[in-house]
Amino acid sequence: MSKNYNQLFKRELEKIKGHRPTLLLHVCCGPCSEYPLVLLSEHFKISVYYENPNIYPESEYDKRLIELEKYLDYLNKDIKLIIPPFDHDFQSELAKFGPMKEGGKRCVYCYGKRMYRAYRYADEQHFDYFTTVMSISNHKNADYINRLGEDMQDHFKTRFLYADFKKDGGIDINRKMNKDIGLYEQDYCGCIFTYKIHESKLQNS
Repeated sequence: MSKNYNQLFKRELEKIKGHRPTLLLHVCCGPCSEYPLVLLSEHFKISVYYENPNIYPESEYDKRLIELEKYLDYLNKDIKLIIPPFDHDFQSELAKFGPMKEGGKRCVYCYGKRMYRAYRYADEQHFDYFTTVMSISNHKNADYINRLGEDMQDHFKTRFLYADFKKDGGIDINRKMNKDIGLYEQDYCGCIFTYKIHESKLQNS
């Protein structure tokens, strides 16, 4: 049975009330980080980790990074952005799974590997907490994401912060924020397979 990750998130916020622990936040793009960053910055000292070698082509990776940087400037908060080296072999790893419906084994592998790398950095740098913004998306399975984080927590001292940012109207707040701020919002998740599906839809429209 799936846990209530939103409730677990709220309980953790209650535990840290009056403190301001450090949090490494894995971010996939600017639009997905809008509401989570506003919410989390009230409770944590945040650093953002842009671990996304799944994005194809690399020019799209750069474009999404620029939009994230724009949003961080817009927020004007003390949030550090960390950009690890781009892994050019990541697409080949995803290709082993081949084309399949979004949300399947390829996607779980992709979430997991990116989260693990970010989580490992959080642990090496002695952050108090780690989490990811990916649960804000309707296209991402929050249960998978949180279970991955829970499993990883067994290997690290840094605590995993359960979250489902879609809940309590989070997805609607995020959409309104993106409309108001006007960040570039991508039409596909990231990898070459979702890119090809997107391109095919454009050609057939």
